[in-house]
Amino acid sequence: MSRQPRIVAELGRPETPQEAAARKAESSRIYRSSQTFRNLIAALIVTIGVVAVIVFAVPRGEPAPRPEIDVSAIAADVSATTDRPVVVPRLGDEWRVNAAGLEGGAPAVWNITLAPVGERERGFVRIAQAFGSDVTWAPHVLNGMAPTGSTQIDGREWDEFDLGSRGAANVTYALGIQAGADYVLLYGSRSPESTAELAESLSAQIDDLEEAE
Repeated sequence: MSRQPRIVAELGRPETPQEAAARKAESSRIYRSSQTFRNLIAALIVTIGVVAVIVFAVPRGEPAPRPEIDVSAIAADVSATTDRPVVVPRLGDEWRVNAAGLEGGAPAVWNITLAPVGERERGFVRIAQAFGSDVTWAPHVLNGMAPTGSTQIDGREWDEFDLGSRGAANVTYALGIQAGADYVLLYGSRSPESTAELAESLSAQIDDLEEAE
């Protein structure tokens, strides 16, 4: 006895060959789609696992401390090269040296860049000793600014440059003084009080430059 075609409830009659083929094709499509989604989820889980291993397995520590700059040693080399004394500030724990070196040109300039340590007040001060120069050199590094006044520091009269908003490269204040044949300039973005304290610490250095003239 031949088998009767199966009646599909939704149709109320047996499927035609075309309908049966379409139904099977749709079932295959749904199956493949579900497999693709499962594979995607599995790949995502594996990726997250690999990233987690990298993050937690790679050793992490504190950044390497910045090597200290030996200003005295650099200054000794500069002094030997130029055959003249150079200022070497005696710094406490409140300052760190960011850079030190001789800048060639006319005039040659011995530069030391300082930044505060462990203070709320940010900024920097650069100590510049321009060889064989006077106050007319200062405007070359102060955006054309001439002295705006003077101030007494440790018995010496220093030229004062209050640049304010007219400064460039974050330079807002400067103090300068003739020290023998050279001009010493302290300039940067620190307060007048902080800059003056640093200038006062150079008094003995200024004496040495005046005696060497």
